[in-house]
Amino acid sequence: MRNEQTAVFGGGCFWCVEAVFGRLEGVSSVESGYMGGQVENPTYRQVCVGDTGHVEVVRVKFDPAVIPYRDLLDVFFSIHDPTTLNRQGSDVGEQYRSVIFYTSEEQKHEAEETIAELNASHVFPEPIVTAVEPARTFYVAEDYHQQYYDNNATQPYCQFIIAPKLRKLEKKFSQKVRA
Repeated sequence: MRNEQTAVFGGGCFWCVEAVFGRLEGVSSVESGYMGGQVENPTYRQVCVGDTGHVEVVRVKFDPAVIPYRDLLDVFFSIHDPTTLNRQGSDVGEQYRSVIFYTSEEQKHEAEETIAELNASHVFPEPIVTAVEPARTFYVAEDYHQQYYDNNATQPYCQFIIAPKLRKLEKKFSQKVRA
């Protein structure tokens, strides 16, 4: 893609976030990985312990002419609870925090503006705690984490946690989901 851009989101388990963004029209790739911590080349096991400072994230490559960054933000805020600090469902720890790692000042502005609008309109019962931080080094997660849902759709976690998020995506953003 000529005008491809990169977005990085952390919203709980990267398996869930990756499965959702990977189905959007205009998204060319989604990779699960780690960002935001102080350990170089972290492993999943290290990140799970919770003392690396890293967050489970997805790196999304997208064409803004097909899917604007604001649409990615709308999807992001609809697929997780941005009001809980360091927790998404039963996943607890700093590695599951809600965060947007921006790759440009324009992304930073749009993310902050979106959060302000959502808070002002009381879309969520509590204030949004999603952090907006500059992107740092992205470390690709181990191979078995990539396209986890697509490779493990019959597993209980996929059926009970990820599949409902995908149904919600298809219902709410049907015009943006690949056929």
